[in-house]
Amino acid sequence: MKIEKLNLDGKKDTIEVLDIVFSGKIYKKLVHNVLYKTNANYKGRRAKTKQKNEIKGSTSKIYAQKGTGGARHASRKAPIFVGGGVAHGPKGQSNYKRRKLNKNEKKLSISSLISQKNKFNNLVIISDFKNEITKTKEMNKILIKFKINNSLLILDRSSKDKIQKSSRNIPNIKVTDINHFSAFDIVKFQKLVFTETSVKELEKRYT
Repeated sequence: MKIEKLNLDGKKDTIEVLDIVFSGKIYKKLVHNVLYKTNANYKGRRAKTKQKNEIKGSTSKIYAQKGTGGARHASRKAPIFVGGGVAHGPKGQSNYKRRKLNKNEKKLSISSLISQKNKFNNLVIISDFKNEITKTKEMNKILIKFKINNSLLILDRSSKDKIQKSSRNIPNIKVTDINHFSAFDIVKFQKLVFTETSVKELEKRYT
């Protein structure tokens, strides 16, 4: 299929892309599972409560076993007493990581999200950056011009090196390359931007 490509000078052109990547079937359940796994792996569980054996204090029996008419108790550290340990509380860092995704699942989730962006006109393909952009103001003008202020820019290595410095202080955008983005990154930003060369690099993974 052909898709619109924008040159940096404002002229429009077309580029041939793979249907399986840019107009493929959208696997919503798979995408949900991938995003759930990604979020779970980012989680850090550090909440910690003290167990009975971690409470400081006397270990002596609080009163006699028999003859008091009350229930038998050994220590004030028991969870039923104020100031005692916490039963079944969080124990610090926990492992919430899910199973590892296979290559096919990763490919299908990425192609599903790219196809969805394309379906809702949130996919933009621009020409490669030929000249280095050193000023943030100049880079910001380009983002405004193409209406990609809130976007994930997946660029080829050469283009990335040319705009890395000028884009790092601009909020709501992320500049990366084909090897360093995830399904979560695509969902996080409104627009998805590729350069012409990065499209070809992406397609190599599906052929």
